[in-house]
Amino acid sequence: MKKILTLIACVAALVSCGTAQQPTPIKVISYNIRMSAAPDADGDNRWENRKQASINMINDQQPTLLGLQEACPDQVAFLDENLPDYKRIGVGREDGKAEGEMMAIYYRDADFELEKSGTFWLSETPDQVSMGWDAACKRTCTWVLLRSKADGRRVGYMNTHLDHMGPTARKESIKLIVAKIAELFDKETPLFLTADFNSPDDDPIFDPLKAVMTEARSAAPESDNRATFNDWGRSNDAVIDHIFLRGAKPLTFKVLCDENYGAPYISDHYPVVLTAEY
Repeated sequence: MKKILTLIACVAALVSCGTAQQPTPIKVISYNIRMSAAPDADGDNRWENRKQASINMINDQQPTLLGLQEACPDQVAFLDENLPDYKRIGVGREDGKAEGEMMAIYYRDADFELEKSGTFWLSETPDQVSMGWDAACKRTCTWVLLRSKADGRRVGYMNTHLDHMGPTARKESIKLIVAKIAELFDKETPLFLTADFNSPDDDPIFDPLKAVMTEARSAAPESDNRATFNDWGRSNDAVIDHIFLRGAKPLTFKVLCDENYGAPYISDHYPVVLTAEY
């Protein structure tokens, strides 16, 4: 009898090991695409001259999740048309529909199905079109809750762009995002946050966020500290685009600053790329 019980225990252990859930790989890109609304100011770097290079970058990197900042309606329409493997979520910040820059989220259709999504404004009245605190313009955060088609596991993703002028707006926006994380996502749900934060990652404004999420650049075992804002080659020291994560293991973090995708610069920001598993 003892031998039979031992055999049963061994079989149960083997079955348990064989059915243990394996980590799921994921690649997340944050990309300030540089708005198309200022072609004269951008000169040779105007959107028309670099839009195909942006598609080339995305096709080369094949992100699972992609967050855009500064995406204007014509840019979103071009990406929608040329990224058939992705679905997109987001609204214009000026009217909550199609007007103005969009904090667009793209996700691979083969990997996920959408459960919930939304947009809130970075302001004292986040559920309505509004401008907050000392910000120079309206700012939004787009979020999604996705379900994996492979194993049914949920993943949360938020994408935003903090104000470039208002220090109070940046500080209060982080507090608002932290509150929204608690409101929108279960603690057990892996979560990613991408943004042009317009702040270095050692700025004290990040303290509330770092209490609930991990900054990927410093946590990934394979990483770099390259500049993310290039200002069309005039800057090489601004590190203001970041990725945060929770409930996932960071593997690599990279700034895409050396690759040639068919234009001298695909934007005045370099994309930043995180690979992870959850």
